[in-house]
Amino acid sequence: MHMNEKTFKYLDDLDLDIRKTRDARFMDQKVTPDVLCIISDCVLQFVGEDMRKEFTTKDIWESPYANDNVKDIFNKPNVLNDKASSEYDKFFAQPLKMLAYAKVLKCEKRGIKNYFTIENIDVLDFISIKERNSLKFLNIYLEKVLRDSDLWESFENFFTIKDKESFNNLKDEYEKFIIDNTAINGKTEVRRIFTKIINPLAYTRGLHGTKGGSFSSDVIGYDELMYNRKNWRDVRKLGTETRQEYEIRVGEVKRSQEALVNFVKEKVRRHHFPNSEVRDAYARGDATQVHHIFPRSDFPELEAVLENLILLTGTQHSAYAHPGNNTRRINQKYQSLCLHSKNKSIQNSVSVNDGFYSKEDFVFVLNNGIKPANKFQEEASFAEIDAKISNEYGDSE
Repeated sequence: MHMNEKTFKYLDDLDLDIRKTRDARFMDQKVTPDVLCIISDCVLQFVGEDMRKEFTTKDIWESPYANDNVKDIFNKPNVLNDKASSEYDKFFAQPLKMLAYAKVLKCEKRGIKNYFTIENIDVLDFISIKERNSLKFLNIYLEKVLRDSDLWESFENFFTIKDKESFNNLKDEYEKFIIDNTAINGKTEVRRIFTKIINPLAYTRGLHGTKGGSFSSDVIGYDELMYNRKNWRDVRKLGTETRQEYEIRVGEVKRSQEALVNFVKEKVRRHHFPNSEVRDAYARGDATQVHHIFPRSDFPELEAVLENLILLTGTQHSAYAHPGNNTRRINQKYQSLCLHSKNKSIQNSVSVNDGFYSKEDFVFVLNNGIKPANKFQEEASFAEIDAKISNEYGDSE
């Protein structure tokens, strides 16, 4: 069974009707795919092997793993900084509460504190692997909540008509529903949370959503779903900024991206270590080098995509993937070999349903990296993908 189907099955047995729970925190402002992913990962790192270990928001918030990753990836101060206390409280608490509503975590309130334990390790692990998994879960989960609450028909109406009037009708209906059925009594907060609901659903369908509280003029882009996503190449100098202020801001975005890439690379390293994914004559010894198959400098949109990263030995990386250890050079034949090997890794992942890799994301990498005249198709078998890689690189010539 595919991991998405497992997620559906798990949710089928739940009643998530907002009219019964009276809980508006089934979703919240800080619950974005990137935040949900890293908070789930922080939970797993905190509990370690003890799946029954209890934790509070502050336990996760103050953990060394969270401090090492959250502050760098999201350009935030040290997690122990008192001045950041209010911001961090929401940043960690809101995703945990949403996961508890979804029964991924179990939440018990004792006094003024919430105590959490893991209730569904498979789903939590799936969410923690990568942002795209987190986004897939959010779409499945949000649709379930809306269906159980008899709100889905209104969302489907907007997705069908796709105009400003149907958007405004949906927003008005949603605001009234939440105010009537939960403790939230002001439209401002409802509208902020509505954005986090409508946009992931709209993005997945390739549709318009909301920007600035209004019907968006364009379809929703992937980066717009994220809490913290801006490529430093896209940062423009503001008219009010000095050159020094601008360079500081660009530097912060660069450091954030570097931290994210290192975070993702470490996931690949942990998943495959100590074995190289490329089983050639140079695969002897521990594989320690995570290589970008399509280089970061040329393909920034692929720099943090798991399916574009491959674990190699030091010799494979420095002598063959990058001839002469020149990271600006790519050996085309070895790039092809890496893609064939990655295809096998992804096929193995999909066959055991571990949720680590997906064919969909690999096809995205191939189409953006190779830019073939005839695109790779998600419906193709892994054997067909392998044959097309050979064809694109002229391996059989």
